[in-house]
Amino acid sequence: MLDPPDAGGTGGCGGGGDGGDDCAAEDDTDVAIASDFGDLIPPAQVCAGQCVPKEPLGWSEPALLWIGSPDGVPSCPATAPIVGYEGYADFAAPASYQCPACACDPPEATCEVPMAWRAYASFPCGGPEAPATSFAAPDGWDGTCTSVNGVDTGRTCGGTPCVQSLAIQAPRVVSAGCAPRVTEAPENPDGPATVGSFATVARACTGNASPPCADPGMTCTPAPPIGDAAPPEGFLTCIHHEGEQDCPATYPDRHVFHAGVEDTRGCAPCGCTEPTGATCSVLASAFSDEGCSQLVAAQVITADAPYCGTVATGTALGSKSVSVVSLDPGKCEAFGGEAVGSIAPTAAATFCCQRASSVPA
Repeated sequence: MLDPPDAGGTGGCGGGGDGGDDCAAEDDTDVAIASDFGDLIPPAQVCAGQCVPKEPLGWSEPALLWIGSPDGVPSCPATAPIVGYEGYADFAAPASYQCPACACDPPEATCEVPMAWRAYASFPCGGPEAPATSFAAPDGWDGTCTSVNGVDTGRTCGGTPCVQSLAIQAPRVVSAGCAPRVTEAPENPDGPATVGSFATVARACTGNASPPCADPGMTCTPAPPIGDAAPPEGFLTCIHHEGEQDCPATYPDRHVFHAGVEDTRGCAPCGCTEPTGATCSVLASAFSDEGCSQLVAAQVITADAPYCGTVATGTALGSKSVSVVSLDPGKCEAFGGEAVGSIAPTAAATFCCQRASSVPA
């Protein structure tokens, strides 16, 4: 501690003269010293680090920033021992996300037998003002022999035989759709181990509160370590702001880092369109008796093609039966399986520094 200047002269404190007894006791506290700052600052309050321009509004106070390889991240120096931020840059995206190929199983389908049978008192079926007589099958019919709604021999409709022609509804394919499946899985499906990597790591270090600088436009911050105390890439004095920002003139060297990555990649689920091309055919038979033994008419009917044929005028329609001849369930087209989503760095932060020369190329 520097001593205060001597008052000098015989009248000073500690010397002889008239003023000896009147002098105040010698003060043993720190005394302001003249410094290069231009003001008198108590030595205990002089910035021990470096005085740098104050940060603009909205920016963090200056900190020491290290930038380098992930393999060489140093500890914070003793002058700024607190890790205030860690981020990453130079993201290398992984290879394209691989997804499986999609396909569709054949549809689960049945051939719905015709339920609507009608006899007409004319030919062709359903002529103008021709009465129709129902010969319909019962609800839930599976095509086995049935005598429900039989038409007696010689029944007349307005003085005309009710049975002159017979119309049978076309069968219909009823499909439950197709089940999607994976036909070809990738050999090396993408996963957590292939989410890419960052080539650069940034670590910002801060210290405890520091004394103010004499210049009100400057702020005291720890000085970067030099010599053997500094890692190979060294430290920069930087200010920080969340998001991507432009740098002020006082801290022109701009660096953007990210907190990590957001991985939303995946594969679109496999699906199937509605079946197309489905068709079936049935053999429909009408009998004059109730036991399906005396054949009146028989016809192979295909889907979407109803039948109309003549029968002996006035004959009885006592029973009927239907059997499925063929069924083509059609097919579905597969969709989905394509790669969706993305992987990208998130939570950007901007560091603006004073010295770009210390940053590795």
